[in-house]
Amino acid sequence: MARKPKKPPAGAPLWMVTYSDLVTLLLTFFVLLLSMASMDKIKFSKAADSLSGAFGVMGSSTQTEISPPTVISFSPVDDDFSSRVYRRLKTKLRDLKLNKKIKLVKDRGAVVLRIDESVLFESGQRQLNPAAEPILRKVAQLVRPLPLNLKVEGHTDNRGAELANWDLSVDRAVAVLRFLASNQLVSLNRMSATGYGSQKPLFPNASDEERALNRRVEFVLESQGSPDQELPYLIDARDQAPF
Repeated sequence: MARKPKKPPAGAPLWMVTYSDLVTLLLTFFVLLLSMASMDKIKFSKAADSLSGAFGVMGSSTQTEISPPTVISFSPVDDDFSSRVYRRLKTKLRDLKLNKKIKLVKDRGAVVLRIDESVLFESGQRQLNPAAEPILRKVAQLVRPLPLNLKVEGHTDNRGAELANWDLSVDRAVAVLRFLASNQLVSLNRMSATGYGSQKPLFPNASDEERALNRRVEFVLESQGSPDQELPYLIDARDQAPF
């Protein structure tokens, strides 16, 4: 008696189910990669053609021309004039082993030498502390050779009346400027003085430590010439006594 052939099971073959799952997973994986990547038209077009070939779909015979992206060049920040001045002064100040309360920073597009109040003034006083004079002479030796304007800024904390704070900050800035000018350390036509009171704090004035840091005098060094000019050599720190 002849055996009847078995009928194949209904639906797709079992290998087709496995293959479909694999293709679905691959597609999901590539979509996930695409969602995490930054879109680039040229790369996206190449990836799409590659996927089409992998899935057995022939690419279109007419391809859209994609113009290459425009490349915008930016000059490195480290090459600008302020950064060169900052690096030069930073090296010299480190060699001189300055007081830790004297810091060099870059702020508002300029190089700023920031000095705590206690280095230059007694608490609440407007006259320069005599011990500050050697420090200001060293600062002047660094600034004088450079093609920079010097703006002296006075700052206070928020204690007391604001008008009194502003008055104190102005007097201190002027006192520093007067010392530099009267001793012919920096030319007067290169300097200016201003006071901000407590209007530009570094910290929120929430503690005595923060208030002490906000009481300061800043020497803002701004370019007065071409940014491409060469910087002169500064003082030789080996010939100077630390202060």
